Amino acid sequence: MATYEYPRPALTVDCVVFGLDDEGLKVLLIRRGLAPFKGRWALPGGFVRVEETLDEAALRELREETGLKKIFLEQLYTFSAVKRDPRERVISVAYYALIKLSDHRVQAATDADDAAWFRLDAVPELAFDHAEILEVARDRLKGKVRYQPIGFELLPEKFKLSQLQELYEQILGRELDKRNFRKKFLSFGIIQELEEREQGLPGRPARLHRFDAKAYRKLLEQGFHFEL
Repeated sequence: MATYEYPRPALTVDCVVFGLDDEGLKVLLIRRGLAPFKGRWALPGGFVRVEETLDEAALRELREETGLKKIFLEQLYTFSAVKRDPRERVISVAYYALIKLSDHRVQAATDADDAAWFRLDAVPELAFDHAEILEVARDRLKGKVRYQPIGFELLPEKFKLSQLQELYEQILGRELDKRNFRKKFLSFGIIQELEEREQGLPGRPARLHRFDAKAYRKLLEQGFHFEL
């Protein structure tokens, strides 16, 4: 094995996974089973193995600690504060993802004592610098939903326009004008109105809609620029 004249930092990955259910937008956390910060909630993640790429390490750690599989992760940012980990000099590459909670079941494993979803307004004190990582991920999400229709990854296949607006309000952290929001989104031509209506509720049921991915791809080929 090669030896080096200078000390080298360790490398880790951390994953910020956002999900949506009836209670709102949430983030996936694990309760640490090992020191440091044993018993504290944290983002899923861990050390990168010598034979792994960063992507492979992130997917493995997410699978091992939470049971989540086949998740599309996007690289977020690199965190390199000198004293971010009390054990040694550690640099972490963070990833983030959006998933539908109804499509995935989480289950703690390996060095995690528990895995659970937390509303973004009820996140406990986090280990390491994970609060900073989560904040960077939230800012990235806020920016990205304004120029890419990524919010549909969090919604059911068939949704109400009110659900779409509520999602955007939660991500952006502010109220949106109902009339202007719907008018602009419908003008894009990427939402298909369905004949179906919401079932099981009193009063006049709301019309359901569906994201038209084919129409969106075609518009992109024509130079379409999504901006909310």
